[in-house]
Amino acid sequence: MILLLCLLLAACRPSQPAEPASISVGQPATALQAPFAPLKVAAKDCSYGGEIKAIEALDINTVRFSLCYPDVAFLVKLAWPAFAIQPAEWLEKAGSSGELLQHPIGTGPYLLESWTPGREMVFQRFEGYWGPKARLSQLIFRWEPDGSRRLAELQGGEADAVDGVSSDDYAMVQAADTLIAKPRPNLDIFYVGMNNTAAPFDKEKVRQAIAMAINRQDIVEKFFPVYASVADYFTPCEIPNACQGDSWYSYDPGRARALMAEAGLPNGFVAQLAYRNVVRSYLPQPYAIAKEIQAQLRVNLGITLELVGMESDAFLGAADTGALKSLYLLGLSANYPDAGYLFDFHFGMGATLQFGNPSPDLAKILKAGSATADNAVRQAIYREANNWIKQHVPMVPVAHSASLILFQNAVQNAHASPVNQESFAALENGKDSFTWMEAQEPFSLYCADETDASAQRACAQVTESLYRYSLASASVEPGLASQCVAAPDLKEWTCNLRPGILFQDGSALDANDVVMSFQVQWVSTDPLHRGRTGEFIPFQSLFGAFVTELKE
Repeated sequence: MILLLCLLLAACRPSQPAEPASISVGQPATALQAPFAPLKVAAKDCSYGGEIKAIEALDINTVRFSLCYPDVAFLVKLAWPAFAIQPAEWLEKAGSSGELLQHPIGTGPYLLESWTPGREMVFQRFEGYWGPKARLSQLIFRWEPDGSRRLAELQGGEADAVDGVSSDDYAMVQAADTLIAKPRPNLDIFYVGMNNTAAPFDKEKVRQAIAMAINRQDIVEKFFPVYASVADYFTPCEIPNACQGDSWYSYDPGRARALMAEAGLPNGFVAQLAYRNVVRSYLPQPYAIAKEIQAQLRVNLGITLELVGMESDAFLGAADTGALKSLYLLGLSANYPDAGYLFDFHFGMGATLQFGNPSPDLAKILKAGSATADNAVRQAIYREANNWIKQHVPMVPVAHSASLILFQNAVQNAHASPVNQESFAALENGKDSFTWMEAQEPFSLYCADETDASAQRACAQVTESLYRYSLASASVEPGLASQCVAAPDLKEWTCNLRPGILFQDGSALDANDVVMSFQVQWVSTDPLHRGRTGEFIPFQSLFGAFVTELKE
């Protein structure tokens, strides 16, 4: 392999970087650099089942990703902090020793100064940053699992912002005039599902009647966090192109009863309402919400529902195989903010049987949405998809959940990111230091092998990806890459790096750093494919599979 040859000859890389404690921030390397020898790693073929076919450096500032199948969401996936770029030399050195977990070296607006486990992380402004410098010279992350205690720290002035306010504290927060509240929409959907192969749910008018007879606003107000929203569309509107077409039916029991009469069921029917005994972000009170829907449908349509609580594995298995023949409560959070994710998962070519017989027409519409990167075309496609779903009602979208960030009044540019990627470099508070408090301490800062939001948020202050999320948005924009251009078939993406970017150890970013940062995640037989757990779930979940056999 080219990579192995390069490593053996020590010709692909400059000398090893300094230890993090002795990083010379923003100073270019002075040692004689070896000629650039481009790296390439490629799968033997695409039979291994994953998305990526090859990654190669075309020159010092150009990287090409070759894919096994088209991916319109490729740039959205690249923006995750899990796919941040670190120096190849540091990956080789620190990855083999495990030090990579505590000492990331990136190109971000902050560098990690210290991490005292169980207490705090301290970040310092990176003066050699390629973009606008961070407005605050110091950033501190602290952790407290109890939401009320976090709030007390904020009220006492020990913190400048806290994440995840407890539901019990919402009323007090709303009355406070000394705090800035910023809701963070969760990119999820909670819905009432139906199986179109089982009577009477095989009748479209029955499904439409149920859609109009459920008071979604009442459910959200009673059982969801205060900043959750009623779902006017299947997909959250924070996701680009998601909320096209006609919004969902209004609550209209009279019209619902008329539809039931037209369907031959003026007096209702007897059925079941299944739910799983697990609290999820999109379903905070499963039993209470099931009871509310049971009561609403009994009063509005004369439907008698037996509530059936199930264990999680049994419930999900029954849903996926179409074994749930009546109503059920389910939902999903988006793994990445692209309209195609939630649509395709539920209604695309590979969708499960949870709604009964899938619709080839809807799957065909959605396939077209995944085959183009043209924004205007995608808007038209998802408008058609949303209108199809409203007409045929495979499920009733109820709610998109939310959490809450509180800031001190003095904080400028306070914001909440729907993808948990707050940009602290944009904040000001009239001081040199800013303290952020959240519930959980990261397990490590090698986010290629971490899934929790606390780790991804911390990593994003230090390391950067080829693309990034715009401020307080799920939309992406160029990051370390000035652009990534897709071939017409969306199976090849060529990324041009911004020239002159320095890592926090003083070395210069180049295309080989990109190849190596992806290779150690993708190639499961690579000796650096270790991380904290070695599972590299972000890569596997977004790009399909790891590769073991490489092309010579």
